[in-house]
Amino acid sequence: MSSAPLQTLDRKLKRIQTLESVSGLLGWDELVNLPPESADQRAEQSAALAQVCHNASVDPELGQVLADLEAQIESLDASDQIVLKEARKDYDRAARLPEEYVDRKARLDSAAYHAWARARADSDFAQFAPFLQQQLDAAREFAEHLGWGDRAYDCHIDLHDPGMDTATIAALFSELKTELAPIVERILNSNTKPDVSIFKGFPIEAQSEFLKTITSDLGFDYQRGRIDVSLHPFCSGNGADTRMTTRFDADNPLDSLFSAIHETGHGLYEQGLPRDQLHTALGKAAGMGAHESQSRLWENQVCRSRAFWNRYESDFRERFPSQLENVSSDALYLAINSVSRNPIRVDSDEVTYNLHIIIRFELEQRLFDGSLSANDLPEAWNALYKELLDITPRNDAEGVLQDVHWSGGAFGYFPSYCLGNLLAAQLWYAALEQLPELEADFERGEFTRLLEWLRTNVHAHGKRLPLNELAVASTGSPLSTQALVKYLEDRYLPLYS
Repeated sequence: MSSAPLQTLDRKLKRIQTLESVSGLLGWDELVNLPPESADQRAEQSAALAQVCHNASVDPELGQVLADLEAQIESLDASDQIVLKEARKDYDRAARLPEEYVDRKARLDSAAYHAWARARADSDFAQFAPFLQQQLDAAREFAEHLGWGDRAYDCHIDLHDPGMDTATIAALFSELKTELAPIVERILNSNTKPDVSIFKGFPIEAQSEFLKTITSDLGFDYQRGRIDVSLHPFCSGNGADTRMTTRFDADNPLDSLFSAIHETGHGLYEQGLPRDQLHTALGKAAGMGAHESQSRLWENQVCRSRAFWNRYESDFRERFPSQLENVSSDALYLAINSVSRNPIRVDSDEVTYNLHIIIRFELEQRLFDGSLSANDLPEAWNALYKELLDITPRNDAEGVLQDVHWSGGAFGYFPSYCLGNLLAAQLWYAALEQLPELEADFERGEFTRLLEWLRTNVHAHGKRLPLNELAVASTGSPLSTQALVKYLEDRYLPLYS
């Protein structure tokens, strides 16, 4: 950026990004450190900062410089055109939102999160239902302000994954649901049964040390990031300051480990984006489907592989000698790749995970088209779990209250997990083809080749390419179910034959 208007745009975007990063830290602190009786003050703080961010985003001088640059767009290089296009999209979106809405939504997000946390602790959806209804109303209002009033759910899908819509996702998910059914049935009916009862009494301090070693080896830069504990694992921030969380259970060490690896995938993506462009589209992720492809690839294709555990099993045993004393290597690996009817999404296996996402996608469509009310959500949730997974959750905490997303109004986000799984599988096979002996790297605890390949083929694009174009550019094919189905068959059918 060399011309005066481009320099002005750069300065304005940098200020917005700085303010939004401060807002992100405030949100991170609310989920990690906030004293239990301080939620009311945090709501005020969040609302005040949301107004500051909004005012910077709709600065008239920013609008003018965008118009000036658009008048000379043919003279801009391709990168500057991308920055301009995305900056205009962000400006117009912010300009359509009244300041009163921004203030009200920030307060609602804070209040709804704490209501969800209380309701989850009490396993009582009725406590959260009014806040969910408010978030649905706010989501529809958001779409109305942006001119998507008749396609509110599409608006929120596009917010998370630009270029995607309900019809496109529904077609992919319908095909995937059909293809998954025989794989799930074959595995669950197998005589091979993993023994997950071996995971009992794993000291939390040792779990924490082990996962810190793993995430460091994968490439996460702890000089630019940290990991803490929260009620629901997440990753926030950017490549300059990446905040991850996990959660611990002495009787479920895989929860903390794979949650941490999942969030590390997000963190590696953020740390792989051009740090000097964090404020522009060149330094921002393509969308949440692309983001989830990174977290899911590291969590599953890499860290559930036999090659990975050939390297780290001995370390795991050294930290938990008495717990694993009578557990064979095959039994341990099978337990790590256990497939079961688990009611909890984040604890579920790769084979059934996408059914959890399809359930949420179908419920969100019904919430937005009005065929399902917020109050009736638990009953509809349980019915779909019975239909697709043959599970009836024991209570609301195990069922409809298990995820944090709806407390923040993050509708349209859940499909990104499954879209990410589709892309992750395609990336996996492309990497295996282009990087000979890749899994031998894992057996030596070396992950640099894969990370650099992802940085070249995914991270370096920033927001230049929407999800489907990114899939074509990085793997040679648009998003489809084929690679994921092949991967699940390759990985799991031999284990459960």
